[in-house]
Amino acid sequence: MLYPLKFKPIYKTKVWGGDKIRRIKNDSKVPENCGESWEISGVQDDVSVVANGFLKGNTLQEIIEVYLEEVVGDKVLEEYGYEFPILLKIIDAKENLSVQVHPDDETAAELHNARGKTEAWYILEADKDAKIIDGFNRDTTERELLQSIQDGNLEEMLKYHNVKSGEFYFIPAGRVHGMCAGTTVVEIQETSDITYRIYDYNRGNRELHTQYAVDVIDYKKNDKKSIDFSRIPDHSNQIVKCKYFTANYLPVMNSLLKDYSNTDSFVIYHCVHGQVNVKTPNGEEVLNEGETILIPACIDEVVLIPMKYSELLEIYMDLDENQPRKYDEYDIDTLQRQRKGTAENTDTGTKYKC
Repeated sequence: MLYPLKFKPIYKTKVWGGDKIRRIKNDSKVPENCGESWEISGVQDDVSVVANGFLKGNTLQEIIEVYLEEVVGDKVLEEYGYEFPILLKIIDAKENLSVQVHPDDETAAELHNARGKTEAWYILEADKDAKIIDGFNRDTTERELLQSIQDGNLEEMLKYHNVKSGEFYFIPAGRVHGMCAGTTVVEIQETSDITYRIYDYNRGNRELHTQYAVDVIDYKKNDKKSIDFSRIPDHSNQIVKCKYFTANYLPVMNSLLKDYSNTDSFVIYHCVHGQVNVKTPNGEEVLNEGETILIPACIDEVVLIPMKYSELLEIYMDLDENQPRKYDEYDIDTLQRQRKGTAENTDTGTKYKC
């Protein structure tokens, strides 16, 4: 019987990384210059491993292969097969990240046999005068962009936002963007690790990908600002809803029953502040600040009991019934037949029946 799942964070050292993730995670094992903590990942070669319960030591993909729609939901399984569709990270920028862009799904599939990357940022912490780059401050062209890179004045055409804790930004594929020094975010994104760098602040030891980037960039001026959303206590306040994910801001002051019986999806909670006991009919876990937990789709009711005032990000999929399937080879009846019997994790020897 599936239960709330915690995972071992995957820490990534970066040239621009700092020490805030070590403090946020309260984990002495976080390496120096840690730029990213991958909280939940289905990215090939970086798939999350369960850290709690009888499935401890099994990967997220292995669990999906066995439990199928009980983990992710029927529609998600039909659309994504064994691939978990969301990558959730904490990112700490002690120095500027590169100015970059991500391809859309079609381009990524054609060039890299991968998914594109639409993403969103919740600002966890921001130093004084911290900024992000979010598109262009005026309409431009490929030719003008390339000339500005050559002349060293790209930054003059970029749109900067001064940011503060609690803000939320949506960054679709094709939008030039970057985190500047002093910014720490929770990043919600498609399961993809495809990034095209176009400018790296003269850090000459890292490859640029301008030849790919120019074909996917949206050259129009970006008039968008941070997303304005409600902050009603004990309520799921919707921040963004797109075909790749829905993200809500959920402040918890009192014990709260969440009914997911009409949600055909897993649910992810990330605690940005406080501490919450996550209680379900199949088990309970304490969710500390900086931690992430996955509620499998087969769990319909969750009780959130705050140890103190807490703030969560609530993330799930909301796929349109009429949305075409991308992967016809994932026939749900076949997958369900394959699930019969016992699966074994060869690394841990853990066996589990379905």
